Amino acid sequence: MTRITVTVDDVSYTDEVEPRTLLVHYLREQLGKTGTVVGCDTSNCGACTVHLDGVSVKSCNVLAVQADGSTVTTIEGLATDGRLHPVQEAFHECHALQCGYCTPGMIMQSIDLLRDNPDPTEQEIREGLEGNLCRCTGYHNIVKAVQYAAAGGAK
Repeated sequence: MTRITVTVDDVSYTDEVEPRTLLVHYLREQLGKTGTVVGCDTSNCGACTVHLDGVSVKSCNVLAVQADGSTVTTIEGLATDGRLHPVQEAFHECHALQCGYCTPGMIMQSIDLLRDNPDPTEQEIREGLEGNLCRCTGYHNIVKAVQYAAAGGAK
């Protein structure tokens, strides 16, 4: 076992983990952050995307020990004072989900995309989200939601 200290959604945790434990499993099983979902365990779908020190990563592709000393933000950590994050609100307003399974990862990746490019074109949005798969929506409303958030529609 290896001792790690990590700040997740503004709360510091110190835990013993197996060195082979994936960050997604640590978040879900030890911390109860079940909004971070396991989609494929192969880093293909992006459903498990979180922010590690402010950068989106697929948490099924990161060991928990690699997050030692870092800050992680999950989908549960986005809302503040009972208000959804503007990108969460945009996804709601634009109906950018069907089953919702991919939504946490899509939102986390969208936030990272908008941080790097606050006014992306439709093509830049599609390219920025290409590592996140949705099997239900056809992406049209997801792209609309990112455009809506970029335009400041969700405040």
